[in-house]
Amino acid sequence: MSATADHAEERTNPAARLGFQPGQVVQEIGYDDDVEQELREGIEAVTGQELVDEDYDDVADAVVLWFREDDGDLTDALVDATTTIDDGAPIWLMTPKTGRDGYVEPSDIGEAAQTAGLAQTSSVNAGKDWTGSRLVTPKAARSGKR
Repeated sequence: MSATADHAEERTNPAARLGFQPGQVVQEIGYDDDVEQELREGIEAVTGQELVDEDYDDVADAVVLWFREDDGDLTDALVDATTTIDDGAPIWLMTPKTGRDGYVEPSDIGEAAQTAGLAQTSSVNAGKDWTGSRLVTPKAARSGKR
């Protein structure tokens, strides 16, 4: 029975749907009290490690970037996030859903990603109030499709 429960948890844990793996170091940028706590806890459960913060000074396996309309320049935030990961590592850009405070237009995300040298590969429901956009370097996006 516990195996069935484990499989059910995998399907319902939002972090499992985002492709995080055990042992990964995930850097979190833009944390505030409005972030999706269930997603954060899910990432930590899947990876078996606490999220590292913006001051982490080593290379991370992925970045979770919480971004709201009033947080400044999205392109700058994305460029900064790419400096902490290797080519091919994903940046999960988390933005408030339509109608929520801080909502970011999808066209703004696409433009900022392109300017930052990133390609959007997928979007997911990341919780009650957040949408996640998976961004990678274009070279990684192409090689991942082969």
